[in-house]
Amino acid sequence: MESGSNNDVIVVGGGVAGLTTAVVLAERGIRVRVWSRDPAERTTSAVAGALWWPYRIEPEARAGAWALRSLGVYEELAERPAETGVRMAEGVLGETRLDELGPWAAQVPGLRAATGEEYSGTGLWARLPLIDMSTHLPWLLGRLVKAGGVVEERTVSGLAEADAPVVVNCSGLGARELVPDSSVYPVRGQLVVVENPGIRTWLVTTGADGEMAYFFPQPGRLLLGGTADEHAWSTEPDPAVAEAIVRRCAALRPEIAGARVLEHRVGLRPARNSVRLEREVLADGRVLVHNYGHGGAGVTVAWGCAEEAAGLASSTRAAG
Repeated sequence: MESGSNNDVIVVGGGVAGLTTAVVLAERGIRVRVWSRDPAERTTSAVAGALWWPYRIEPEARAGAWALRSLGVYEELAERPAETGVRMAEGVLGETRLDELGPWAAQVPGLRAATGEEYSGTGLWARLPLIDMSTHLPWLLGRLVKAGGVVEERTVSGLAEADAPVVVNCSGLGARELVPDSSVYPVRGQLVVVENPGIRTWLVTTGADGEMAYFFPQPGRLLLGGTADEHAWSTEPDPAVAEAIVRRCAALRPEIAGARVLEHRVGLRPARNSVRLEREVLADGRVLVHNYGHGGAGVTVAWGCAEEAAGLASSTRAAG
């Protein structure tokens, strides 16, 4: 198609999945253009916590492999935390046992049962990547541009608009309309950002009310969460939910109770019964690679999924 000849690949979606996939493609020498409705700092990815852990994502076997590949990349990026936004941080996953996890867990360095001093209940101690998305997304964007990629803010009403030989669909929740795929649904997450009262470790557990509770120390702040409300579309912070989040976290660490609130955040995780990462050939002969439905683990599997998606796109170009 002559009109698409200047764009070997168009990636639709500028969140962490789209940007990471575009980086992998561009660094393989492929001309790539990202179409994103919002700038990176206003995507769902910008709201993420973002602790590496395969959370709310299926199928487990593939997700475990994608997550482990991404873990290796993040461990390398953590050597330059100020630049990449990635740090290795210690913490506890409460109410979690090793024998409840898939085979992938055996390959996570240092993952072990938490001691009584580390956590009062049953939990796992881990040293995992903790990603500051306010630094990581701009770093990804800069890496993409350096590799020759281009990002355009563009609202797409259908994937057919992407006039390129290969299109990679990383549209997240937008896939509901763009594909269309009605099996994609939102899982609403609300966070409270406070001044960090000196907490250096993270914790993910269940509060006294049975709801999820977590806190993640990020540079200059502490992220408190959270919620996982399925099929909830509101992106407005709920004051009552925010109060409950602070209360749950303060029950775990009392110093949180007096921390000054800096910001409220809401993000809609793009969930699906399983990640869609596959290739299809369109009626006009062009190729569409899907990479969406990552739920609450988009950051966790970003590099593994990006490399697989880029492989599908690259092999298609070679075959064509």
